[in-house]
Amino acid sequence: MIRVVVVDDEALIRTGFQRILDTAEDIDVVAAVPGGQAMRAVKESRPDVVLLDIRMPDVDGLTVLAELRRLTQPPAVAILTTFDTDEYVTTALRSGAAGFLLKDTDPEQLPHLIRTLAGGGTVLSSQVTRKVVDGYLDVGPQDHAVDAVARLTDRERTVLLLIAEGLANNDIGARLHLSASTVKGHVSAIFTKLRVGSRVQAALLAERAGLLRLPRNREG
Repeated sequence: MIRVVVVDDEALIRTGFQRILDTAEDIDVVAAVPGGQAMRAVKESRPDVVLLDIRMPDVDGLTVLAELRRLTQPPAVAILTTFDTDEYVTTALRSGAAGFLLKDTDPEQLPHLIRTLAGGGTVLSSQVTRKVVDGYLDVGPQDHAVDAVARLTDRERTVLLLIAEGLANNDIGARLHLSASTVKGHVSAIFTKLRVGSRVQAALLAERAGLLRLPRNREG
């Protein structure tokens, strides 16, 4: 079972996400709490995934994210927001969030997105705008991106393409018939050569270099 904690100060939002996700046989919402109870709920239930509201009146979502990232075994965190151009979303991605979801994300897609997060993949809501992708996330100019990608080996470039699809290391290994540890080594080398700190930034730099074109409605 994939264990999920939903953190949002609006009871209606919490209840809605819980009811949707509880319909999936492999997902268990172990807690749905307001921001002030987030850390206690996570420490007690040890979830695989946390859906975290970015804007809450009693506690800053970015502060909660930072605390979650300091845990010995931090869960995958996806930011919940009503704004697809919210600058705080970018800060969250740079701070280690695995992606972000708009609160009006299609309910039918939520279980799939949770599975992607639990597997170590990244999630960008289908409504993410080019302003967020191209403006806020600093992955450098096109010439820099081309030079950076050129430093990759053919195998690393292939792994980068699969990272951009949102695949976790185990899934990449299965696709390429490689061990998880080998894939982990490739991912580490990619991050070093591209000088990025997250899978999201790696994928965006690849797009900037022309290695791929992320669809406008990208999921997982």
